[in-house]
Amino acid sequence: MAIGDVECCDILHEHDDLKRITDGMPDEDELYDLAELFKVFGDSTRIRILFVLFEAEVCVCDLACVLKMTQSAVSHQLKILKASKLVKSRRDGKQVFYSLDDDHVRSIIAQGRDHVLEGEKI
Repeated sequence: MAIGDVECCDILHEHDDLKRITDGMPDEDELYDLAELFKVFGDSTRIRILFVLFEAEVCVCDLACVLKMTQSAVSHQLKILKASKLVKSRRDGKQVFYSLDDDHVRSIIAQGRDHVLEGEKI
């Protein structure tokens, strides 16, 4: 049987390992937080910012210059990235420098990029 383009089972039957899978599911709050994190990665401007921060700790004015954006627009995106614990900031006098919060951020982007590039090889 098919619903639209999705193939479905012809009979309804719960398999033995379904309880194990259900018991291993994260709670709804954790799933919500994970979905929110992935939403942050859904903006190409934020991805561009992260790629710059892969290379170096930079201030907002340098990010704006590299990305050809206003400092205000960059600051708005950095606020979202910081709230999601993807970037951190450090004040040095009148300047604020941003960097990746930890190596998890680099891993998430690298794996996503590998996945995208793998699809291009087909």
